[in-house]
Amino acid sequence: MRRFVDRLALAAAAAGGVVLVALVVMTCVSISGRALIGLGLGPVPGDFELLEAGIAFAVFAFLPLCQLRAGHATVDVFTSVMSAGTNRVLIALWETVAAAVLALIAWRLGAGLVQKFGNGETTFLLQFPVWWAYAACMVPAVVAVIVAAWSAADRVRAAFTGRDTRPISAESAH
Repeated sequence: MRRFVDRLALAAAAAGGVVLVALVVMTCVSISGRALIGLGLGPVPGDFELLEAGIAFAVFAFLPLCQLRAGHATVDVFTSVMSAGTNRVLIALWETVAAAVLALIAWRLGAGLVQKFGNGETTFLLQFPVWWAYAACMVPAVVAVIVAAWSAADRVRAAFTGRDTRPISAESAH
């Protein structure tokens, strides 16, 4: 299962990276087009609409890997003086909460997808259906829920057995 979850998280992050690079290229082309408007060029039509949808996708796509690698920001002012066992229990608790929050976000994103699909809303300039962006984000959101649920189960197991299979934080992975 660990290998499957790793591959799923890496695939989502790779997709997010590809989209992010494409958005950077598009933004550069759009800005260059604005700067060269006197030469008959112009901005990419609907660039901000594409950027908005693409960034939303990229954020969801990077969440699974961040969750798997314990890359979320942590404040360990109090936990640094606690025992390893207590820290394992706290980490298991927060990983479980994170999984529940990601499930809630995915559920509400799905509800938004159904609503946007039903009402036929489109973007202002490009007139593409808004539900497309919701559907694109739904895929990595579901991946994030799968990874977070596995991660929570792994941390709960570690709390009971005292054996960690992954770093406690991204800093300890180095």
